[in-house]
Amino acid sequence: MLIAGFPAGAWGTNCYVVAPAAGEECVIIDPGHQAAQGVDETLAKHRLKPVAVILTHGHIDHVASVVPVCGAHDVPAWIHPEDRYMLSDPEKALGRTIGQQLMGELTVGEPDDLRELTDGSRVELAGLDLTVAHAPGHTRGSVTFRLPQTVDIPSVFFSGDLLFAGSVGRTDLPGGDTAELLESLARVCLPLDDSTVVLSGHGPQTTIGRERAANPYLRDVAGEAPRRGL
Repeated sequence: MLIAGFPAGAWGTNCYVVAPAAGEECVIIDPGHQAAQGVDETLAKHRLKPVAVILTHGHIDHVASVVPVCGAHDVPAWIHPEDRYMLSDPEKALGRTIGQQLMGELTVGEPDDLRELTDGSRVELAGLDLTVAHAPGHTRGSVTFRLPQTVDIPSVFFSGDLLFAGSVGRTDLPGGDTAELLESLARVCLPLDDSTVVLSGHGPQTTIGRERAANPYLRDVAGEAPRRGL
């Protein structure tokens, strides 16, 4: 398994390129602000051919490079239908005060081929078997992607902005909901094995075991700590 990740743009959003091995087909997860160059460098370095872009949610810091990346490589993008509107109207999702400064330099709109993700579905792309879980709370259409455990590697969980190392995604933007985020943490994250590697939308890599033990929000929904405000 080859997973190459890098933080991109003004928000330092993690973009991931995932393939069975070097020299094979790959998928690109969350090509955000100014991510296109990093994507191209990663593809060249590992001799990869992209077949799709998949998106954990529609916020502009995760999708700003979707149109140029899909266009350059003639590949489709996948997003949950409840976040689809954000591709064409990012200010509606972020609020004008947050999005206004960078709106002039961003490419907004839908790629030519846009497909929709559904809860519980399996997306088989580039020789990868990704399980989709709808995880609203940060946005209404937030999803996560999970690669199954194999003999050689543990399961890998692309959590988007649901779960971070030591924290969780914010819920104060349009479409955010604290109760839904806590329910998503309990339903999507708690059943995962402690060895599951968590690759989130921002910040460092962690594991479910580490977050189960130390993340106050995950401990909260597991009933191990008093509830804290986000």
